[in-house]
Amino acid sequence: MHEQNELYASKIFFNAALPLLKVIATDVPSLKAQFDKITAVLQVSALDPEAPAGKYATHFIITEGEWETKLDAVYETPDVELEFKNIEAMNAFFKGKIGPATLPKMKGVIKHFAAFKAMLMTLLKLSDLTGATKAPEDEETQTLMVKCFFYLLSSGISQLNKMGHPEIKDWTTKSPDRVYAFAVNDHPEVAAFIRIKAGKSRAGRGEYKRAMPFFTLRFDSLKSALGILLSTDDMLEATKAGRLIMDGGPEFGAQLGGFMLEVGGLAK
Repeated sequence: MHEQNELYASKIFFNAALPLLKVIATDVPSLKAQFDKITAVLQVSALDPEAPAGKYATHFIITEGEWETKLDAVYETPDVELEFKNIEAMNAFFKGKIGPATLPKMKGVIKHFAAFKAMLMTLLKLSDLTGATKAPEDEETQTLMVKCFFYLLSSGISQLNKMGHPEIKDWTTKSPDRVYAFAVNDHPEVAAFIRIKAGKSRAGRGEYKRAMPFFTLRFDSLKSALGILLSTDDMLEATKAGRLIMDGGPEFGAQLGGFMLEVGGLAK
């Protein structure tokens, strides 16, 4: 039996964090150049006797740099695979606790070395971005970091809802059709949102354009966003100073902020 928080964390890694590999490989020119030459199936998995296929996995089908992400799906014969002995080992690995007990089996390394190398470099970039303790100075990296955090948080909250997380499920169950958004002024490319209604949720990337979001957690700059996302700035002080703008009632900002902290706590 797995502890509930281990199950929550594994779902966040499989369905919210790992999909960021596509974002990073698309946005970082040096990585994009490597994947442009690759056609392969890459998979990250964790063995589990209770899983229908004996393991849980997320895999990527890459065709000359074009990515297709498959969540909660095991590919029987991937070209490259990182296979963890269980979800606890995988969770620990992605939280930075790397050692003999948490290292995955690395399959396809020799036969598909170029794909393995590109995958590993992208995973390391993901780790650098999500494990950062201070904001980078260059705007390009700031943009990518904020985008990854917004996507991770919106998807993570939705995934926890789908798993029946008590507080989040209660929030979505009691809610009418509402959209909660994350945004930075003058940077629509980093926007993300989560739509909830009667217990259901869906995370989305980009600006929600069908209607005005019910609530938007908006920042005046990328650096201000990273101050909150990296916990180097105080939310109350940032709001007073105008670095953080709550387009909607502040009580909804506090609620959304609590769920952001829950996702962050499970992923670290």
